[in-house]
Amino acid sequence: MSDADLVSLYSGRILELAASIPHLGRLDAPHASVKKRSPLCGSTVTVDLDVNDGKVSRFAQDVKACALGQASAALVGTNVIGATRAQVQTARDQLLAMLKDGGAPPTAPFDGFDALVPARDFKNRHASIMLAFDATLEALEQAGA
Repeated sequence: MSDADLVSLYSGRILELAASIPHLGRLDAPHASVKKRSPLCGSTVTVDLDVNDGKVSRFAQDVKACALGQASAALVGTNVIGATRAQVQTARDQLLAMLKDGGAPPTAPFDGFDALVPARDFKNRHASIMLAFDATLEALEQAGA
């Protein structure tokens, strides 16, 4: 990766997101808890959540990831309260398509992922970017949402 590639990839917006991850920490007695790890880079995201009336009502995350994984976790955390399992699944699928197939970024309620468009060309970072969604989706499944 060249210096120009790094500057492009780690934009101010990505670094800003990485520095402001909401809902950091863990929940007491969550309905579900899931830890996901990227085998390629070792990044991890642990998600705790509660579900009421089919929507995420409480959410916390412990994020140990690169700046791209942190930025993704920040965007998930910003938008996940009140989301349904179907909305999380749709956004996760849209993010994967954005990274792998050049698709559009996730739509509302999961706005803001356009900041991660430059990561498309860095396949070794895709798993870290997907961790927050993957952990959230599995936790929603565990919680019966």
